[in-house]
Amino acid sequence: MLHVPRRAAALAIVLAFAQTGAQAQAKWTFGGFGTLAAVHSSEHQADYMASPLSPGKAGYSKDVAFDVDSRVGAQLGVQFDRRWSAVVQVVQEQTISDGYEPRLEWANVKFQVTPELSLRAGRIALPLFLAADYRKATYALPWLRPPVELYSLMPITNSDGIDASYRWSAAGFKHETQLSVGHATVRLARGVKGESNTVVGLTHNATSGALTLRATLAHAGFKVTGAEPYFDAFRSFGPPGQALADRYDIASRDVRVASVGFNYDPGDWFLMGELGRVNTRSLLGDQTASYLSGGYRFGTVAPYFTYAFVRSNMARREAGLPVAGLPPPAAALATVLNEELNYRLRRVASQNTASIGARWDFAPNYALKVQLDRVKPQRGSEGTLNNVQPGFQSGRAFGVISVGVDFVF
Repeated sequence: MLHVPRRAAALAIVLAFAQTGAQAQAKWTFGGFGTLAAVHSSEHQADYMASPLSPGKAGYSKDVAFDVDSRVGAQLGVQFDRRWSAVVQVVQEQTISDGYEPRLEWANVKFQVTPELSLRAGRIALPLFLAADYRKATYALPWLRPPVELYSLMPITNSDGIDASYRWSAAGFKHETQLSVGHATVRLARGVKGESNTVVGLTHNATSGALTLRATLAHAGFKVTGAEPYFDAFRSFGPPGQALADRYDIASRDVRVASVGFNYDPGDWFLMGELGRVNTRSLLGDQTASYLSGGYRFGTVAPYFTYAFVRSNMARREAGLPVAGLPPPAAALATVLNEELNYRLRRVASQNTASIGARWDFAPNYALKVQLDRVKPQRGSEGTLNNVQPGFQSGRAFGVISVGVDFVF
């Protein structure tokens, strides 16, 4: 969630430059994007979602849900002169608080130091994956949604800070190297907030003709508030509980992200893929995910396929606190703590999805997309599902049907 002071500060910076730019005949641009999509899931013991920060209700809660992918966004940009520019982007979509809320996605000022070097300050997109800059503006994507297995690993899409980008050429490729430093805050659940004061990322893009290559390394000192009583309860059981709390506590951890990807798009067809790992060194998970996708364009119609998977690099079950010999009240508490720990371990997703779909650009700035997914949570995991009910069975595949219209203006 946004901190009002930071949001106001970012907007104030942009408005201040806007006032200055008005005197120099600044060039303004305004546009927007949106998606209206309906989703049906055949898994009736859980809800299908595309992002843990924007959970939909297709499956158990609703037979057909419109909140999985639907959103709308608007963007205001200004070019003050050859060097100074600014942009503000607001997106309204489903939030973890069960409602649609506007979010300030971008609000930054850019200074073009030289033709090769640029600097930005403010709220900036985190450049972790290939579609980082436009993952919410899905009109720019071939699919109805980015592959859930990879893009849900790091659902945080922006940070407040600075970045520097340098463009150069070598070996037949055009290169861009980006260094970013910032701060990010996110609500993980009701009453549980995650915050990082030290998001440091290094991203490198290389393009040659139709080929784009990308690699990213990022590190964040991540702090989560709201779960302290649970891990303190483990520590009250002495050394065994202390060891478990030290291993899984989410209060303060170093999170590491690594990803590589490619996109080859000569025009008539495309092939792209990514591989990433996010390790939180805590109960929030250590996972590896990847996808491969391709498609062919027949005029305004483009069928495509995608195969994606995510795997947990953690144990699926933990023996937990020893219960034998404890007094009945302590044994009951230890049992509850162990059950909750193993439930959370099952929530660390292992899953694969095979998808086919098609995009039809039926009018300028409008695209109709239909996508069929076969999703299979594995290894006792609940996959990327939400609101899981007692009757859910891991290892059982289910289908997801999605129909949506993307648009830009």
